[in-house]
Order: sequence, then C-alpha cells, then structure tokens
Amino acid sequence: MRLSDVLTEYIMEILENEGDVQIRRNELADRFGCVPSQINYVLTSRFTPEQGYVVESRRGGGGYIRITRIRTDKNTALMHIINSIGDGLDNITAQVMIRNLNSSSIISEEASKIMLSAISDRSLYGVPSAERDRLRAQMCKNMLLSIM
Repeated sequence: MRLSDVLTEYIMEILENEGDVQIRRNELADRFGCVPSQINYVLTSRFTPEQGYVVESRRGGGGYIRITRIRTDKNTALMHIINSIGDGLDNITAQVMIRNLNSSSIISEEASKIMLSAISDRSLYGVPSAERDRLRAQMCKNMLLSIM
C-alpha cells in the first residue's frame, strides 16, 4: 500500500471516530517517516471541498491543520458540487468526484456507472480535445441536477 493511501486511511479513521481531525503536519510526518510535503499532497488531493471536506491551516509554533467532513443533506451536497465544477472538468477529477458521491451514498452505484461512462474520454472521443473538459463539466452539472 502506498504511503499516501496509508495517510489517507489514518485520517479517515480519525474522522469516522471523532468527526474532525486536528493534526500537526510535522508530527504526522515524523509518525509515518515521511516529509511534510507528503502530508500536503494527501491533504490537497484527498481532502478537497469537492470530496466533502474543509481543510483549515494555521501556521506558526502552535500551528495545526484541521480537517472537517462536510455533513449536509443530499440536495445541498449536490448543489455544492455543481457550483464547484466551474467551466471545465478533466476526466480524472470528474471520476473522483463521481466515485466520492457514490461512496457517500449521495448517488447510487448505477447512477455513478452511467455517469462515469457518459463523461469518459472514450465517450467524448469525437469531441475535439480542447472542448472535452468544457462539455464534461456541462454534462456533469446537468446529470447532477437531474438527480436532485
């Protein structure tokens, strides 16, 4: 298992037990034998608003990083995601977003499979590559609106 997966699992376990996590980056890096930038990578790639998290950071001697899982009803969560998509959405980000919606039980397994198929690069093969991310963003927004 990769270190980023181990760190994610550790943080997720604390989140499930306590509801939020407050950590010191250097202490966590020492605990797992990695550099602090590895902690930053995990936080910026695995704990984003699109994935349902708020990450607060305070620097200095008493600094900390606080991770809180956003708990909202289905429609509020969907509107938050729709508003965060913007004008373009790359394939990888779209896949992560859809899988997270499914793992959070906001959308069904069947809906996630249909959405993943519809927004894939394979499905958008005939669309010029410069336009794919824009079209994918519009498709995701419309599909999520229809789920509401």
